[in-house]
Amino acid sequence: MARLPRIDVVGVPQHIVVRGVDRQPCFFAHSDCTLYLEIVRDAASHCDAALHAYVLMTNHVHLLATGRCPGALSAMMQRIGLRYVRRINHRYARTGTLFEVRFRGSLVQSERYLLTCMRYIELNPVRARMVERPDDYPWSSYHSNAGIERTAWVTPHDEYMRLGASPLERAQAWRELVAAALGDDELASIRSHTSRNRVLGDDGFQREIAAMVGRPVHITPPGRPWPARNLSTGSNASSPQAEPRWLDSRLPVTNG
Repeated sequence: MARLPRIDVVGVPQHIVVRGVDRQPCFFAHSDCTLYLEIVRDAASHCDAALHAYVLMTNHVHLLATGRCPGALSAMMQRIGLRYVRRINHRYARTGTLFEVRFRGSLVQSERYLLTCMRYIELNPVRARMVERPDDYPWSSYHSNAGIERTAWVTPHDEYMRLGASPLERAQAWRELVAAALGDDELASIRSHTSRNRVLGDDGFQREIAAMVGRPVHITPPGRPWPARNLSTGSNASSPQAEPRWLDSRLPVTNG
């Protein structure tokens, strides 16, 4: 059975998750993380995409990005994967791929869910018990969004910009938002929509996107088939296990 094309809507942010093959590590040293971010920066610019948030975990990556033209995000991820794997294979004298062939993604409704999704991404290392606070983790966008160390190629989304009238106000508001842990329902919703490539949003937003792409975009309850023509209606993943702390040469494997 042929795969359905990706849900791609210009101007709508998307939460992207790419995992290592068989959940094996795709970063082996800090220098690999630096290399990956350099490639992300180049790919986002080359493919006309805006990156709002990211985190690099040992065996997977979370990105929150908006494509400014059709196919921008797929092109960006292809460029990142090809360039990074080629460099890592050369660096470690290895062969083969590092990542699953197909990344997972979920369109995110800006008004209600975008900031929650950003918090989900930047709190990943805390939930995985790799660090106690998000600012202790060097491989996420938290440092930029919290005003600790600005990253020029991290583009603030309009919803983030509404947090305050100045960079200092926005950074302070963001630190306060991230300080509050996400609820179990929020975690489960983000995980299930991303893993199933569904649209994270309210019923009205899902109906709007479904009408644009011509197919259902909501999560159907288990055991019930999708209605053939109904585009109107819209899980609980297991919690990540405890993780060892950051190591100099290896990063702990995570499941979030």
